[in-house]
Amino acid sequence: MGSRMAANLDRAGFEVHVWNRSPERARELAKRSGVQVARTALEAARAAQATITMVVDGPDVEAVLFGPNSAADGMEPGHLCIDMSTIAPHAAVAIGERLERSGIDFLDAPVTGSKPRAEDGTLTIIVGGEPGALERARPLFEAMGELIVHVGTRGKGQVVKLLNNTVAAINAAGLAQALALGRELGADLEAAVAVMGSGSAGSTILDLKSAPMLEHDFEPLFKLEHMLKDVRHCLDAAGDSRAAFSLASEAERMYAKAADCGPEGRDFAAVVVVAEEEIPPRPKGAGFDVAQENP
Repeated sequence: MGSRMAANLDRAGFEVHVWNRSPERARELAKRSGVQVARTALEAARAAQATITMVVDGPDVEAVLFGPNSAADGMEPGHLCIDMSTIAPHAAVAIGERLERSGIDFLDAPVTGSKPRAEDGTLTIIVGGEPGALERARPLFEAMGELIVHVGTRGKGQVVKLLNNTVAAINAAGLAQALALGRELGADLEAAVAVMGSGSAGSTILDLKSAPMLEHDFEPLFKLEHMLKDVRHCLDAAGDSRAAFSLASEAERMYAKAADCGPEGRDFAAVVVVAEEEIPPRPKGAGFDVAQENP
């Protein structure tokens, strides 16, 4: 995601300095674009007026911003720091407060759209923070995204992103169970998907994940481990509130089981493996024919 977003900033005419914890990835990006590779996060931030982090989780953001040779050490007062990762809301608030003490503006601005939309610059960008900081960041966001939504104060970008991803996770888990049941009942699953897509069961998840689930093609667009992390962050946030989210708890169980029973790096469509495995085998001699009619 981050490499595609940096490439779009470069194409939009910004001078982009990149740093990656895996240096070869930064060098590969530089070969196919005009970005400049920095030796450290500090060097990248020092060369810029705005710094964007795009990593996996809160501890990763903190390591990049505040660890050895950190980005924050390269920021002067008035610098704009934007975290576009998906992390816990309380972590975004804490990071923003820490940077604010040094006079640095902070936005939490996670994205949705996965790799294809990161590639073509049509991400949805969900922004929490001060309106003035958002206006400073808007030209950057417009180079990377199609829809930019200000959702409230610091940390609220993460709240909305986690709600979005958890609803997607629940939808995918439900689809996985429906397809597993349809196979058990002898249905034509491609026909079933066509019917669902034509009516109220239609969804982006159906469009994106039905074929990978049917074909067991788990080439990652969004890794299962990352979806599990986001659902858990959402449940943690729900635990701090008075609201229940029981469907999210069931999704967490299924994704955790899927993560435990297969290799890392698969797309979250792999939750279908759990749905299929949780259908118990039929007893010997048992038969079932949904086409039977009364005589």
